[in-house]
Amino acid sequence: MNNFNFKESTVYKKAFSLAMKIFKISKLFPSEEKYSLTDQVRRSSRSVCANLAEAYRKKRYPAHFISKLTDCDSENSETGVWIDFAFECGYIDEQILNSLRAKNEEIGKLLNHMINNPDKY
Repeated sequence: MNNFNFKESTVYKKAFSLAMKIFKISKLFPSEEKYSLTDQVRRSSRSVCANLAEAYRKKRYPAHFISKLTDCDSENSETGVWIDFAFECGYIDEQILNSLRAKNEEIGKLLNHMINNPDKY
């Protein structure tokens, strides 16, 4: 079994970076969003990283590894929806939207590659 440190993986680094960027940006959201959009987008973006940690601890069992990776992908997709809401609500501008979307989509592609090629990880 590979003792690969998940924190050194490209997908983890990118997901962590996106979660931190979202955290910083969401500090500027209105206070009435604290228990809705702000919490949701922070939670889903952080969950990608947390599920990656769990996935790597289940690598011994390929089906469990893939299952946790699909959880990562689901959370990443949810994050994308919250990013769209933030834009439509006027909390982020188009430049930030495009930057966040690009990072979100890249993470999704990396996760899908992992799901489709688990033996490479």
